[in-house]
Amino acid sequence: MIFWLASYPKSGNTLLRSILATYFFSEDGIFNFNHLYKIGQFPSLIHFENLGIDTSDSDQIYSNIIKAQELINNSSNQLKFFKTHSALAKINNNNFTDFKNTLGAIYVIRDPRNVVTSFAHHYQIDSDEATKCLLNEKFWNYKNEKVPKTFLSSWKQNYNSWKQLNDKTLFIKYEDLIKNKKTVLIRVFKFFESLGAKIELDMVKLNKVIKSTEFEKMKDMETKETFRESIVDKETGKKRPFFNLGPKNDWKKILSDKNREKIEKAFKEEMLELGYL
Repeated sequence: MIFWLASYPKSGNTLLRSILATYFFSEDGIFNFNHLYKIGQFPSLIHFENLGIDTSDSDQIYSNIIKAQELINNSSNQLKFFKTHSALAKINNNNFTDFKNTLGAIYVIRDPRNVVTSFAHHYQIDSDEATKCLLNEKFWNYKNEKVPKTFLSSWKQNYNSWKQLNDKTLFIKYEDLIKNKKTVLIRVFKFFESLGAKIELDMVKLNKVIKSTEFEKMKDMETKETFRESIVDKETGKKRPFFNLGPKNDWKKILSDKNREKIEKAFKEEMLELGYL
């Protein structure tokens, strides 16, 4: 069965993936990028190439999205983690997933006023354009050599869409994961247990994982090693830092009042619900 690690882009998904991948795929609980890569992204072109379809045709991809998940699940009986930024929505009249292929999901959510500045940095656009993306309910993310274009919708609709799984989705805030990492992670493991996943919690190993996935340590590691998920600067041709500001990203210092007001107006109900307003 598939377990989704879902979020809007630049909301803390990589941190959660790093923690879980290091816990499940390392022997010593010490993070490195190779552990992170063991939790792949969905949709990715490889999942549809394995079905023998034309991956240049988005209609074919989304017409076969459930078949791709069935193929993944038929490969073994083990629990499979996948990162996704997709909204849990009908895409060309095809559901993104179903209960036959999904065990559950953790959705990482972050204050959209900080998402937008991180989004702008990562995709090399200005904050005005990034704000438009977050507000656009018809927004598709950009295709690259590994990932097809992915339907995100707006920050608001992406978040609300994952509520459709009801008690099969655990929502965690990036801010809580940063400030109270151990408490949040214990909730995560209890959630696994509530879904029937037979996962034993080793607190000694988890403590090592927590320490080795501190943001500054991962940021420093990126300066010394190649991180496959960083992107190339359009002007310099060099890799842009993926681990940029992290917890130091403070919208109060870098987001314009104009874009702040747009975000707060459009997402008022959800931001109040989450304690961001």
